[in-house]
Amino acid sequence: MAKRQSNESSIADVLQQFIHQNRLEAGMDKIDVEQAWKNLMGNGVNSYTQEVILKGSTLYVKLTSAVLREELGYGKQKIITMLNEELRKEVVKDIVLR
Repeated sequence: MAKRQSNESSIADVLQQFIHQNRLEAGMDKIDVEQAWKNLMGNGVNSYTQEVILKGSTLYVKLTSAVLREELGYGKQKIITMLNEELRKEVVKDIVLR
């Protein structure tokens, strides 16, 4: 009987390889950025957030409150830094608040 070869890999490694081979990084980044926004901004901001869309390296956030949009506009660079730290890579380079 032939001896079985052991080529064990962790599930995380296999998934990363699958994502890379099928060029799914951009789609995964879109999902991850939306989730990171929800986690970092909290319930107060999320209640006024209608949609979060990543196009290229620009994050478009549609808000229902003009006052909140103005407030968040002052801290754009800090938000970008927080999102990229949460994602552990530089995905977002600019934010457009609508």
